[in-house]
Amino acid sequence: MYTATFTFAKREFDDAFHALDRVIAEVARTIPGYLGEEAWENPATGLVSNVYYWESRQALQQLMDHPAHQAAKQRQQQWLAGYQVVVAQVVAHYGDGGIAHPLAGRTA
Repeated sequence: MYTATFTFAKREFDDAFHALDRVIAEVARTIPGYLGEEAWENPATGLVSNVYYWESRQALQQLMDHPAHQAAKQRQQQWLAGYQVVVAQVVAHYGDGGIAHPLAGRTA
């Protein structure tokens, strides 16, 4: 399994951003191997972090290669004041089952 963590600083989000963001989210959810996502915002810094969970690197690559994702990358400077992406392989995960999580019930 893999995670792709997209951390960014916001600029102004317009209607075009929101429309493209919805398309990318819908595309991600249709790719076999998509396991789910979480989003976090740090009030102290204003940074937003979206974590996407994938069964395989190939599934993640399908989203990265999709035309909607490529279009967003081309316009990122318009909407973002900076970003960082971290792709990592999941080697283990665990929890007590007290919260819902995209990897709950899966083995690494």
